[in-house]
Amino acid sequence: MTSPFCTIVPPHLLEHLAASGNPAVAAAARRTLVADASARTARVLPRAAADPAGAGAGPAAPRRTIYDAERRTDLPGVKVREEGGEATGDATVNRAYAGLGATFALFRDAFGRDSMDGAGLPLLATVHYDEKYGNAFWNGEQMVFGDGDDEIFLDFTLPVDVIGHELAHGFTQYTANLEYFSQSGALNESVSDVFGSLVKQHALGQSVEQADWLIGEGLFHPDVEGTALRSMKAPGTAYDDDVLGKDPQPAHMDDYVRTGRDNGGVHINSGIPNHAFYLVATELGGNAWDRAGRIWYDVMTGGTLAPETRFAEFAAATVAAAKARYGDAAEIQAVMKAWAAVGVPTD
Repeated sequence: MTSPFCTIVPPHLLEHLAASGNPAVAAAARRTLVADASARTARVLPRAAADPAGAGAGPAAPRRTIYDAERRTDLPGVKVREEGGEATGDATVNRAYAGLGATFALFRDAFGRDSMDGAGLPLLATVHYDEKYGNAFWNGEQMVFGDGDDEIFLDFTLPVDVIGHELAHGFTQYTANLEYFSQSGALNESVSDVFGSLVKQHALGQSVEQADWLIGEGLFHPDVEGTALRSMKAPGTAYDDDVLGKDPQPAHMDDYVRTGRDNGGVHINSGIPNHAFYLVATELGGNAWDRAGRIWYDVMTGGTLAPETRFAEFAAATVAAAKARYGDAAEIQAVMKAWAAVGVPTD
């Protein structure tokens, strides 16, 4: 099982900011890139099996622990809140705790899954990581959140879908284990966007029509010309800012970006499968986690994906999963129509 270092903000965006003419923005971005490089090479020890105590005694419940890095980079930091503990005076700690709970609730209530590994994996998060750290990441063992630089990025616990996105990397790690490179890596990122968006929609009780389909809405400083990091509804439109640059995500295979950066463009080309999911969900309507989300969940847990799975293979797997669960009904037609719309074959 691989344990990739997965961030919510792609390196190409941070590299762009590091070249900014604004010294404060450039310095914070460079510091974040250095911290990311250090965290990426840190050795993550294998986690012991989840403690089965209490299994079968009632509905699955989260086991959350929040730590404070106190603006250093030593993990996990100082323990500040445990499962069932009272809210603290630190809003960041409380948001992280609530976001872990919202993610756990989606997987339990919508899919009957007990945490990210299906066996009660404890949920760990560290907040206040480093100085002006402009990212959040999953390192194979836990989640980590920066406070942002207050120039481009605000606190990374503000959008609940960022929390859901990063924890969903753990879900992928324990299921399909998609390699974090090229198309399989873009699928890895897309799966996190899909389930991160579902966490937000589930927590807010939103239907497909009510959802904004944005990833990281509320993360940017008000002065930034952008609404979010990514848009599943309209990839390539999330931001267009003098400092940030323009959102590079494609929505169709005709515009697939071939690059050696960002592990082969995993944060960029994820726009294509992201848009396919959005099209399936909107075609089916209702709550996205009921049918579209169930199909994606079945694919991830079905044991048919190889670590190096490409877009067309994943698309074919969603067709097979839709047929297996729903037969030749509206669901399979919605799936085939969506992949055709983004230029990915399903046979």
